[in-house]
Amino acid sequence: MISIKTFTFNPFQENTYLAFNENKQCWIIDPGMFTDSENAEILNFIQHHNLIPQSIINTHAHLDHIVGVHFLQKEFGIPFYIHELDEPTLQYGPIAASMYGLGTINMPISYEFFNDNKMQLGDSQIEIIHTPGHAPGHVILFSKSEKWLINGDMLFAGSIGRTDLPGSNPNDMLKSLKEKIITLPDDTKVYCGHGIATSIKNEKASNPYLKNL
Repeated sequence: MISIKTFTFNPFQENTYLAFNENKQCWIIDPGMFTDSENAEILNFIQHHNLIPQSIINTHAHLDHIVGVHFLQKEFGIPFYIHELDEPTLQYGPIAASMYGLGTINMPISYEFFNDNKMQLGDSQIEIIHTPGHAPGHVILFSKSEKWLINGDMLFAGSIGRTDLPGSNPNDMLKSLKEKIITLPDDTKVYCGHGIATSIKNEKASNPYLKNL
């Protein structure tokens, strides 16, 4: 059984997730820590709960989701995974930081590409589903057995992700939402890249952006 801890970090109020099992193995998903105090917050939680970080897993490589990767790689020496189509998104990070007035950021030390459509966290199998739209290499992390979804910036409570950013595509976004997200079971809990958690059922019933899909 996987537990999920949510943190909200950086000026973009981005949600960073720790997914961990009873054996203390954990993934750090979309690490957005931007300040020393935010680094300390996630590190203190990991240490207090005796967690053993295995990997950094990203739904996509926009600046607000990757700014904490460097700190974690230095601290734990663990691999950082993105989809291969999001390599240009990652490389755009320093430009984005300058545009948003964030100054110079520490980029990831190294990165690897997903080599399968699923990964194991201990005994739990997590599906890695490619969902382009918000970013060309966006993925979602789906646990079929435990009925949860970490969906990055695809679906929000009452909204969907932006498609006016470099590399984003509104047609791909709608296709991914229609074919890969709202087709998931209604009782799937959805952890979003920003804002509160929701469910597939709630969003199908009330999200105005899904009405005509």
